[in-house]
Amino acid sequence: MGTLIMCISSLLSFLPLLLLSIPTLIQWRFGPARHLQNSGPISYPMIGCLISFYKNRRRLLDWYTDMLSASPSQTILISRLGARRTIVTANPRNVEYILKTNFTNFPKGKPFTDILGDFLGNGIFNVDGDKWCHQRKLVVHQFNATSLRAYVEKVLKDEVEKKLLPVMESAAVGGRAVDLQELLRRFAFDLVCRVSLGYNPCCLEYDCLDARQPILEAFDTASDICARRGAAPLAAVWKIKRFMDYGSEKRLREAIGKIHLFVDDIVSEKKRKIMSCCEKGEERWDEMDLASKMVRDGMDDEFVRDTMISLIMAGRDTTSAAMTWLFYLLSCHPHVGNEMARELTAIQCGDDASGFERLKELRWLKACICESMRLFPPVAWDSKHAMSNDELPDGTKVRAGDRVTYFPYGMGRMKSLWGEDRFEFKPERWVSEVERGRVKALKNYGPYKFSVFQAGPRACPGKEMAFVQMKYVVASIMERFAIRPVIPDRPIFVPLLTAHMARGFKVLVSRR
Repeated sequence: MGTLIMCISSLLSFLPLLLLSIPTLIQWRFGPARHLQNSGPISYPMIGCLISFYKNRRRLLDWYTDMLSASPSQTILISRLGARRTIVTANPRNVEYILKTNFTNFPKGKPFTDILGDFLGNGIFNVDGDKWCHQRKLVVHQFNATSLRAYVEKVLKDEVEKKLLPVMESAAVGGRAVDLQELLRRFAFDLVCRVSLGYNPCCLEYDCLDARQPILEAFDTASDICARRGAAPLAAVWKIKRFMDYGSEKRLREAIGKIHLFVDDIVSEKKRKIMSCCEKGEERWDEMDLASKMVRDGMDDEFVRDTMISLIMAGRDTTSAAMTWLFYLLSCHPHVGNEMARELTAIQCGDDASGFERLKELRWLKACICESMRLFPPVAWDSKHAMSNDELPDGTKVRAGDRVTYFPYGMGRMKSLWGEDRFEFKPERWVSEVERGRVKALKNYGPYKFSVFQAGPRACPGKEMAFVQMKYVVASIMERFAIRPVIPDRPIFVPLLTAHMARGFKVLVSRR
């Protein structure tokens, strides 16, 4: 068995050399390469654009963006050996058609489940139809206005004041560089576990920032390997490795096992407590997290676990990524941070509204968050799979089974959508009304132009909670601390299941 695995590994290592040799053979047999419609990549008979894809595999975002910018319709066609025919679009009319107008023809689809099914199971981000509808209703109910206010006044305030700010203060006093990305990810993980599971893993402690956190590492490993499945030049490679339980696929299986154990233990303890209350005739149950509600409603253990894993993934990585990039951009544009400080001071000196109401007044801060996510969206792209033949509004023909991808990262860099200054960080582009030096209203660009929260029936149900969390956290830090990057170089944007900065974001913290 060991010899067989070594042989397979050797064959896989020679695969890139084999791929690079194919174009010469193809051109010799079939003639010169042809170009796909819509300014797509160079393509050959039989193998499609596999060679170009492989050569650009480490810069797929910019490769796609360049081609989309050159396409008259902002749509390209990717056809390559070993993968489904893929349509990639940065056209808002197409995005609206896919996500809303003809929503039923563009589900996630089985190919998506094949990539993420081992990790997310039947969680809300990996299913369609009745399973998706049921979970969405649960989540939407959890994020209503009443629960959102309670979240701010109890959970969020508690986590920020008792954990996040003390850690920042310790970093400021100690003069020690900290990885702000890792700090925010641990904070978000603790927070989402409290909201979804009613459990505090206590991953954010100053003295433990350099210590290993096995459950966080397991989530990182599972996310990274599943994302690389989706970007693999040949899907057969990872499927063979999974069958052989070898290499990255073995690490994925082990990581998922740790995640399942983590969630299952918490859910089992909830069931035990609830059963104990019932046996004693105590109907009252104070825990208001989603897992408790699902357990009380008698939902299947696997269903509860898969829902929790999806929510933890979304709640940890998206908001922490958005805030990390915002702090980086603020460090590059001090005048934007100064304007934010003025807004925070003005709001504090205003009426005696509650903390929840005060967050609504932080419009310049929201403009900064939106502008940061325009340039560095937490989810760089999202794909659906066509159920039947179709045609997009720009005339692109869609075949049944095609993968159809809308591309927030590229959309944020389209000249036709954002103008000549599209690469610049300019929060003022979101401002529509200013009164006495304060932002009174923001522009609504629409969810099909600014698609970071999806749109249509699958629009992110946690959008408002995400904005509330980011505004509260960023405001709390900006009021008290100055952030300065240790290394002035531009960080690298890595688009896995959710995006992050390569090698973290090391900063020095000082008191204001």
